[in-house]
Amino acid sequence: MPRPYRFLLINAFQMPADSRFAPPPDPSLPKEKRLMNYDMVKENLEDVEWEVHPGALAAYGDWQVENREEFCFAAAGRIPIVREAAESGKYNGIILLGGGEPGFQESREITRRHGVVVTSCAFSQMHIASMLGRKFSVIDFAESHNMYYSTLVVQHGFERRCASIRNLGYYHPRPGYDGETYLGEEKKKALAGEPSEAVKRAIDEAEEALAEDGAEAITFGCSGCFWLQPFVKEGLEERGWEVPVIEGYTAAIELAKMMINLGVNASGVTFPVDRPKRRPRRVTF
Repeated sequence: MPRPYRFLLINAFQMPADSRFAPPPDPSLPKEKRLMNYDMVKENLEDVEWEVHPGALAAYGDWQVENREEFCFAAAGRIPIVREAAESGKYNGIILLGGGEPGFQESREITRRHGVVVTSCAFSQMHIASMLGRKFSVIDFAESHNMYYSTLVVQHGFERRCASIRNLGYYHPRPGYDGETYLGEEKKKALAGEPSEAVKRAIDEAEEALAEDGAEAITFGCSGCFWLQPFVKEGLEERGWEVPVIEGYTAAIELAKMMINLGVNASGVTFPVDRPKRRPRRVTF
């Protein structure tokens, strides 16, 4: 019996082969090795026929995205990949990887026309978190990313449901990088069972979000923070907090499944085709 879900997971970008700041993808590796944090989502993919796309080559430089300018380049690079995948007929779902979800709204417009569901990490986390508590907080990094992500909160209509965005104080290696510890190094420590300052900061910030900001659920901003989810969940439980802790990959995969199961997609009023048969006479607020 064929699996009901046929998904393409698309990275936000890929590094050039001569990148000084982040390794480029290795196409010779199996897809499980090319999907970041695969172990966290492998159970969610058991009933899915899936492929992973490395994303378009970063047009802004050889480092990972953090600010609005860089996200704009990433969005422009990813849109043609989405269009080709939607037109191919191979997939019924597209998952946009990356916490900043570059190109998501444009992808919704494209994929709806082809009957393909598309989800993304920020959008999915916010919607699921809002079902589980009145307010959620975001654990994130880098000031420029915080401000970019705050725009996503408003764009998705959650400014009254988001309690706060809390900054862990880490940055991606990039021009101006002076050798400070970055999240990738902290991830290696944590997964090896070693003490990690990033894990401690994330648990502390999540607890303060609950105790001080009014959050009732915890989410994450940059996908580089998603690996923290099990550590934050366990840390909060040890401190007596019984709250949902959600990360973007799992949320986006499961939301896509739910939409397919319900037989729904983005609204044709929100994302109309050219010359729709019926259309509202005005846009109201």
